[in-house]
Amino acid sequence: MSQVALPHDAKAGPTKAEVRAVTLSKLGLRPSDHFVDVGSCTGAVTIEAARRVARVTALERKPERVEVTEQNLEMNEYDAEVTVRNAEAPEGFPEDADAAFLGGSRNFEAVLDCALESGVDRIVMNVARLEVAGKAVEAFRERGILDEVVQLQVSHGYDLVGATSFDSQNPVYVVVGRRDAEGLT
Repeated sequence: MSQVALPHDAKAGPTKAEVRAVTLSKLGLRPSDHFVDVGSCTGAVTIEAARRVARVTALERKPERVEVTEQNLEMNEYDAEVTVRNAEAPEGFPEDADAAFLGGSRNFEAVLDCALESGVDRIVMNVARLEVAGKAVEAFRERGILDEVVQLQVSHGYDLVGATSFDSQNPVYVVVGRRDAEGLT
């Protein structure tokens, strides 16, 4: 599979490739799934998911980011049927989704409730801020879907006077929810 091409910038992302890999792995996407990307921004997660599932619905509240998602989708290959909606979730959330990704924290509790009401059985939320991560973990726990929390710290190597040094990215908390979760162990 080719790398995701993201020539168009949304000035807010994208979710880094390493974080996307863990996020999509934790979602356990299946070829028959209908996946929802809440807060599509650059479309990076939308594109990666569209290479794995039958249908994708991307929700984005900012019109300029909807345009960026659509432009980046045009630059990539995928087989899924993809719908991009300009809507602030939970508005626009499809009623027949199987899995969902929350890339932002705006209205996340209402989105969680909507996703669960619609039948979603796998949901992952990525969070960069510690305080929001704590609220997200508690919200997942209160709904009986908290399966695990993973903290990722990604660093990329670069040349520094003929030797390798590392440039660290901000940590990301990956909050994983499943309808059949047994809680943290």
